[in-house]
Amino acid sequence: MRQTIHPYALYLEEDKGMSSSTLESYLRDVDKFIEFADKEYGIREAGQVRRTHVILFIGKLKQAGRANATIARSVVSLRSYFHFLMRRGEILQDPTFDVEAPKADKTPPQVLTVDEIELLLASPDTRSAQGVRDRAMLELLYATGIRVSELIALDIRDVQPGMRFIRCGGAGKERILPIGAPAAHWASVYVNDFRNHLLKTDSDEQALFVNVSGRRLTRQGFWKLLKKAAMDAGISEEITPHTLRHSFAAHLIASGADTRAVQDMLGHVEQAGQQYGNHGRKTMKEIYETHHPRAK
Repeated sequence: MRQTIHPYALYLEEDKGMSSSTLESYLRDVDKFIEFADKEYGIREAGQVRRTHVILFIGKLKQAGRANATIARSVVSLRSYFHFLMRRGEILQDPTFDVEAPKADKTPPQVLTVDEIELLLASPDTRSAQGVRDRAMLELLYATGIRVSELIALDIRDVQPGMRFIRCGGAGKERILPIGAPAAHWASVYVNDFRNHLLKTDSDEQALFVNVSGRRLTRQGFWKLLKKAAMDAGISEEITPHTLRHSFAAHLIASGADTRAVQDMLGHVEQAGQQYGNHGRKTMKEIYETHHPRAK
């Protein structure tokens, strides 16, 4: 089976347009199954694989203490691999057919404490343009609970520090969200005093947050700066942009905020209510100014 790995990798990359990280995960899962089939049953040809072998492989992963989410991904990877081989005519039947993947364990959202948030927000070196940009991004992300995709999509006109609100979400899903004084301050400092240092001469770039090349910052760029900020803040657990989104919601709810107002801010009504609780109705602005830790 190993001779099929290279063409399968090309298929995932070129035909499916799969990202490098996801591709590596798929190939790693398939490689582990090939090793298992060879070592345990002497199987070296894909046509020899049966549904029983796949089920036994899943059983071994369970015995090894693998998480349900990891096992479920392995099933998806194997299903993709054997479907690829069927399309090439190398096998006549799919050994993953009707193999059920375990349901992923439900875990509560990762939430930082208010003190950890303070350390994280204060970690960028604000003596540089990049540091001020990073501080402004982190402040806005925690101030609003928006997704990182919405954060990097912001244009200059979308943020009004003086009036303390931002507009995000795009056509049909636009939300007007309040921001606190600290976020407004750092957004203003960045736009007025530091953003031009990152732009190229005569640039007409409308993106609010730009990289050192003067272009809109990417998701990958933000992930890198977030990891550095967490490290500098002494936060040992690995955090993601969604950690700030979850922390924003959890801190508002914990201080007595109306869940439905928080749901409106998140722009993700059905999930927010399930994850963060339930309270009475007030206005969004009142909820924010009363309950957000960094509203003042």
